[in-house]
Amino acid sequence: MIAGGLIMLGAAIGVHRFKDAINAVDADNQFANGDTVTVRLDPEHEKAIWMRDDVFGSSSGEACDITGPGDPRLTGPGIDVFLTRDETWNPLYDIDVSRAGEYKVTCTPQGPSRYAIGDPGGLVAFGGWLIVAILVPMLGIGVGTAIALVTALRRRSHRKRLLAERHGSADSTPARAAPTAGADLG
Repeated sequence: MIAGGLIMLGAAIGVHRFKDAINAVDADNQFANGDTVTVRLDPEHEKAIWMRDDVFGSSSGEACDITGPGDPRLTGPGIDVFLTRDETWNPLYDIDVSRAGEYKVTCTPQGPSRYAIGDPGGLVAFGGWLIVAILVPMLGIGVGTAIALVTALRRRSHRKRLLAERHGSADSTPARAAPTAGADLG
């Protein structure tokens, strides 16, 4: 039961994180340098600005700005990558907002670039979760094996003891009958 549950949990983690990784960047809604896009953001759902790596290489001096309710900030992203059939995307900024609302994002690099909003986790984040998705079922198999082994050894020991009692082995002492009421003890 424990092993099955942990195997299912590991599979669910793997599938969920795989879906997150393949949908990390909204490459269908790209915007170019100088464009301003409006996005609905929520502090409970982290987002990032991703930049497409072109054949000509990424432009230098990428600078993005965000405006909206509260004090939105752009912070340095972790190391990650997102791949489509013909494009490579790298995180440029993580977006940090304190309240839900409409935010305007503008990126103005020195050279031509393409951007998209997406989740902060790409393939590197997926790789970390994949390790967890593999270790959890392995833990389940280990726990299940240990339980089965302990149960088998205890049953074997109990069976040996019962057989020894039945055959009057010297290792075991048969139980004495308790005196009955009214029996002559003297």
